[in-house]
Amino acid sequence: MWRITKTADFLCLKLMLIGEYTHTLDEKKRLSLPSKFRKELGRKIVITHGLDNSIFVYPEKEWAKVSEKLSALGVGQSDSRGFNRFMLGGAVEVSVDSIGRILIPDFLKEFAKLKNKVVLIGVHSRVEIWNQKTWTDYKKRIQNKADALAEKLGDIGAI
Repeated sequence: MWRITKTADFLCLKLMLIGEYTHTLDEKKRLSLPSKFRKELGRKIVITHGLDNSIFVYPEKEWAKVSEKLSALGVGQSDSRGFNRFMLGGAVEVSVDSIGRILIPDFLKEFAKLKNKVVLIGVHSRVEIWNQKTWTDYKKRIQNKADALAEKLGDIGAI
């Protein structure tokens, strides 16, 4: 899904990946991407360590933006170096096959504790891949504090 936004005097098309889908990892560690995500992601994607024990999936163009922002952090700060190593060191370029599947490397599968059932979440310009139980537990925690989070975001003018 693409969202049209207006910034200054320009109209911009922004990638908007949304939704939650449960899929199965096959015995060869291949994952079929939801058809709703395939067109937006394209044939070449980048997958890497995500936050909260998930895997982040980016279309090539979005990954270029992320890596550019990461490179702007510099090497002077220990936190910047560490986060760059975490994101960039774990990044893998992956091709989407003709029927919409991707191969998840073992080290990322182990990082996210992926089992047979996984959940794919569309989050703006990326997709997150979660272990099904980890996602269910996380979602319950967030749902229980959604009102408080909305209030905090409202206080800073985000919503």
